[in-house]
Amino acid sequence: MSKIRTVIIEDDELTRFYICTALQRKDEIEVVGQTNNARHGLIMLKKLQPNVAIVDIGLPDQDGIELTRKIKANHQQLLNTKVLILTLSDHEESVLSAFSAGADSYCMKDIQFDNLLNAIRVTAEGKPWIDPMIARIIVEKANQKPNSLKSHDQKQPVKVGILSDRELEVIELITKGFSNNDIAKKLYIASGTVKTHVANIMNKLGANDRTQAAIIAMRSGLVT
Repeated sequence: MSKIRTVIIEDDELTRFYICTALQRKDEIEVVGQTNNARHGLIMLKKLQPNVAIVDIGLPDQDGIELTRKIKANHQQLLNTKVLILTLSDHEESVLSAFSAGADSYCMKDIQFDNLLNAIRVTAEGKPWIDPMIARIIVEKANQKPNSLKSHDQKQPVKVGILSDRELEVIELITKGFSNNDIAKKLYIASGTVKTHVANIMNKLGANDRTQAAIIAMRSGLVT
């Protein structure tokens, strides 16, 4: 199996060092480059053409949103490069601007490493990964404009009682960003049992992944 080639564009030296060091310990990830500014970052991306570019939204010379626009504008050169925005900001304007610019996924900087790793995997596969905190913003925006969220807009509302009490506990923790292992520890159950609950939740809600399940659950009022 080929490694996920990753470039880190992050101006905070400690954050960049932590992410780089942690990812290099994973056999499935190859950090092929890192830099602290947008100008060098774009040059690096064109040269290395990684699978995933982890882009800080608050770069010193140019914000990550504008860099994302430039990455997406270089469609032919960076056709296979997905953008994972990393930020401290969960403000609605920043979130929506990032996705409008073409960001593929969006993570908060305080994300647990297991979740970041999963986000990179999912993003590399061409699927969006949205931090649960960010998902709430998208849900609120979608509720203001019913047609702004394509997924599940035309489906019937989720039936009350469709999830068991345990499944409700699991989906609530998913919306808060807990990994399967964290959920297992918090609920004092086996990791395998959590995986079974997650699979059942996705099946009952008609979701393709954990993030979509969380969004559906929040929109439907199953969790608050």
